[in-house]
Amino acid sequence: MKPRIYFSREEMFKLNRDRLLERGVSVEAIAEIAYRQQARYNSEISMKTCIESVEKILSYRDIFHIVQLSIEIDRMTEEGLFKGPIQDIMRADLGMFGVDEIFGLNIASMYGTIGQTNFGDIDVNKPGIVKKLNDEGKGVRCHTFLDDVVGALGAAASTRVAQIVSEEESLKDPHITVIQMDLEKK
Repeated sequence: MKPRIYFSREEMFKLNRDRLLERGVSVEAIAEIAYRQQARYNSEISMKTCIESVEKILSYRDIFHIVQLSIEIDRMTEEGLFKGPIQDIMRADLGMFGVDEIFGLNIASMYGTIGQTNFGDIDVNKPGIVKKLNDEGKGVRCHTFLDDVVGALGAAASTRVAQIVSEEESLKDPHITVIQMDLEKK
């Protein structure tokens, strides 16, 4: 029997959600990161929009692959399945390692420079579930990749929420349109 390698967006979302839950990460915990980050700039941000953004992002194929691979790398590291110095480097979550941040930056870059900037803020300040994963990763568990991936998911959701708000605001303000400006130049 041929292995199944293609999944629908709904299946990818569910598989990501379930694997994250196995590691102690809920959609709501990721959405909380996005909410906290965006609430600094807009008091009308809703948690519902943040949750919807996380759910949407978790259904993307590239995100599916990164989340699944990251969790597997962390699990295999916990079980000591890597050889040589890389096992110890990943187990220690060595600050100079950086591959985990590359995974995070890849996720955040889906939303451009702002997504990457938001990821940097989250990576440095470690809000909510990111701090919990980072702290737990120093013990029996390994979250070398997961803490960065979860932070990046929060950053991507935060940026997506900001884009939604910007679009909604643009529709509320019926000032001069781009077409009208072009006509006035002629």
